[in-house]
Order: sequence, then structure tokens, then C-alpha cells
Amino acid sequence: MQSVVRTLTHSLAIVFALTSTASPADNTPPEGFVALFNGKDLTGWKGLLAAPLDSPANRAKASPDDLAKAQKEADGDMRAHWKALDGVIVFDGKGRSLCTAKDYGDFELFVDWKIEPLGDSGLYLRGTPQVQIWDPLTDPAKNSVGSGGLFNNQKPENPSKPSQVADKPIGQWNTFKIKMIGERVTVHLNGELVVDNVVLENYWERDKPVYSTGQIELQNHGNSLYFKNIYLRELPR
Repeated sequence: MQSVVRTLTHSLAIVFALTSTASPADNTPPEGFVALFNGKDLTGWKGLLAAPLDSPANRAKASPDDLAKAQKEADGDMRAHWKALDGVIVFDGKGRSLCTAKDYGDFELFVDWKIEPLGDSGLYLRGTPQVQIWDPLTDPAKNSVGSGGLFNNQKPENPSKPSQVADKPIGQWNTFKIKMIGERVTVHLNGELVVDNVVLENYWERDKPVYSTGQIELQNHGNSLYFKNIYLRELPR
């Protein structure tokens, strides 16, 4: 298995080098949406605070001075490992997650993403994990259910797995369309409905509902990652 993965990784290196760039039409939001990524730099983004302040519950208890000090360190970590290159947000596989500088409540969100073999990532909604991203092909024993599920859900009535595998082959761009209203999340992956109006559980405080607002995070698990075309429309409550 390891030799197969090494061969596949080597073969895909050329693919990623050729396709990890944006087209002229990329990072241009559709009507009614705003681009969270401008295609040029990381304006509007910040680094994830180090534990224990990676938790919204702990951030709410921290003093402004402690938060400011922690954010300065986190932004240094962000600049070291997250870059805007050729119209794409690129993560080098080290450091912590990338977060929106602004908090959001109810919204519709489009995100294009791409991973490498054995890649593992996800999107935190309102600072809460997560809409899952991972490789269902290279490691099918672990990830055969595909991407898009609400991975950290635990209650039987709130499914954690997507309804189908809709991932494109590794090395190709995938598109999420995510709608979050209240506690409920709907996810389309590459045009296929994979999560249908499911409650996102509060990973940080299991006895409470998910927070009413919070940052969106591009999560990593130590793999190179690629994002572009991140568009959001806030929905009135």
C-alpha cells in the first residue's frame, strides 16, 4: 500500500503543479455573494489561536489583552504557512488553520477545494467542526464514505456521514455549496446533495446548541491544501 501511495504521490506532483492556479474568471463572486478571498492576498483572514483558545467557549472567557496577544502569535503562524499564490490559497502542511476575520450567522457558502493523496481537511462553521474533507480513494478503508459529512456529530438523529461519495479524483477541484440556517446544515458536493438539513452539533460544549455566530475556518491535518472561489451570502434571520 505504501509503495502505491508513493507512486501516486509522485505522479500527481506534476498535476498539482499544473492545475493549482486560478483561471481569469476565478474569485469573482456571483450576484448577491461576496468573495471572502480576493485572489491576491489573505486580507480578511486571520490565524487560528493556539489551544485552548481554538475553542469558541474558551475565547469567550479570555480577556481582550490575552486575545490580542494570542492573535498576534496566530497571525505570525498564518503568514508562515498560508499563502495566496496564482489566485489560490495554498497551505504548506504545517501550522494551524485559517479563519475568517469576521463572524457569520446564517449563510450560503461556496468553496472550491483540492487535496493531495491521503489529504485530510474540513470547514468549521461558526468555529465548530466540521464539514469533512478527505481522500476516499487512496485510503478507502478509513474514508470510503467520502467528503461533505458533519464528521463530529454523535447523535443518531444527526447523521455524521454524507449520503453518497461525490468526490472528484485526487488532483481535481471539488466544489462545496453549504447552507447554514440556525443549527441546520445542507451540503452539496460537486452538485450532489450529501447532507440534507442536518443539525450541526456543538463539538466544544456537547450540552449546548451550536453557537449563533462564529468564524469560518479552513482546517488542516498536516497536509498540503488548496482553496479558491470562496463566496458567501449572509441570510437574514
